Amino acid sequence: MSVEHYENFPVASRLMPPALREPVAAIYWFARNADDIADEGDAAPEARLAALELCRAQLRVIERGGVPDDPIHARLARAVRAWSLPLPLFHDLLDAFAQDVVKTRYANDTELRDYCRRSADPIGRLLLCLYKVDDAESLAQSDAICSALQLINHWQDVAIDIDKNADGLPPGRIYIPLDTMARFGVTEAHLRDARCDDAFRAMMKHLVDDARALMRSGMPLARRLPGRLGWELRLVVQGGLRILQRIEQVDYDVFRRRPKLGRTDWPLIALKALTYR
Repeated sequence: MSVEHYENFPVASRLMPPALREPVAAIYWFARNADDIADEGDAAPEARLAALELCRAQLRVIERGGVPDDPIHARLARAVRAWSLPLPLFHDLLDAFAQDVVKTRYANDTELRDYCRRSADPIGRLLLCLYKVDDAESLAQSDAICSALQLINHWQDVAIDIDKNADGLPPGRIYIPLDTMARFGVTEAHLRDARCDDAFRAMMKHLVDDARALMRSGMPLARRLPGRLGWELRLVVQGGLRILQRIEQVDYDVFRRRPKLGRTDWPLIALKALTYR
């Protein structure tokens, strides 16, 4: 899995072929920088959006064949040109980060999945591009894995997200679709008051089951890809599934303790990845 703030990115590990570590790092730092602009610090929404628009302007410089004037985007420009990385995927990421600044509620699963399409799926597609994998089946399965990872991150961070504020918007950030909350009788007060009752547990079970099913729909890609890429992807998949198990082990009470991976999880994840069929 990934580190620190940008949790859906499999940071270039020792499993990554040496030739790919530089472009992967360039993609990571672009995404990490933009994500931090959207989420970190106490800047006003207008300032965050303006800073993200400057990132978009740097992408346009790359599109025109120019050299961006900051190190992060200059590094990205070299990777884009050397590996023919599709720039629309980077624009999608910026769209998602900008959306995080101005949108704190999702009406339904369609809205949420569209957000995942832009916030998570581009990362998988960029990595496949580095490995020159571009068939439709692989792209669809990569999208399923990446969206599942994004959803898993949301469900483990319910308590963290509700504390995030944005000026002029409803307090807190809620990624759980509002129609899903209504269907299970869960209100925003449940989240603000850290109320893990039967209704909340039933809703979380539904969300965990859906995320697991989505992850499993993408798992054939991890079985099919050879070598280091397949091994890395199997670790990512098993890590995501393990977090879902952690959510279940705390009886869906993500308020008292954030379900996350620890040292004792990694041997089991590695074993499952190794024996993955």
